[in-house]
Amino acid sequence: MKTWVVRFLSLLVFNILVLLVIGWLTPARVGWSALWAGVVLTAATIWVKPVVHAWFTKAAAKSASQRTRAGEKLIEFAIVYVVALVLWVLVILLSGVNVGGFFWGYVLPPLILLIGWAVYAAIDDRVEGHAGALYDKATGSVKGSTDAAAPRVDSPQATAARAELDDGLTAEQRKMLDELG
Repeated sequence: MKTWVVRFLSLLVFNILVLLVIGWLTPARVGWSALWAGVVLTAATIWVKPVVHAWFTKAAAKSASQRTRAGEKLIEFAIVYVVALVLWVLVILLSGVNVGGFFWGYVLPPLILLIGWAVYAAIDDRVEGHAGALYDKATGSVKGSTDAAAPRVDSPQATAARAELDDGLTAEQRKMLDELG
């Protein structure tokens, strides 16, 4: 669960920033709607984007043998752009983002989303690592702290209870469960 929370929150913050950039670079009115639009875009990025991308990729694979290498790359880019366009339309429909004009409202923002996704893909491990550290600090389960590094001394009753417990877990699995609380 922690992984999903960290991934969702770090992507949410990044998507809000991308939406604010879209509002700054285009006539699209994002404003305070960026918060809700960020939630919509993050949910769509995590759950809708893979499904839509797989559907378009499957449809394009039927004619892959008839295309050249350059044509295949062009189709791949077109699929990624259309997926970004679908997600942008979802954001427009499900949030308070207002767009004006075809090019500025529907052509350019998906390109900005693609650039944002490329940047996020390049830094996501570091962002999720920092977000995970903040999550651990907030929940009080900081990894690598001096308490966690110190050897654990159990009471004789706890040691006996653990020895009697025959649940089929390895020592490492049992330790992980104990750390969870």
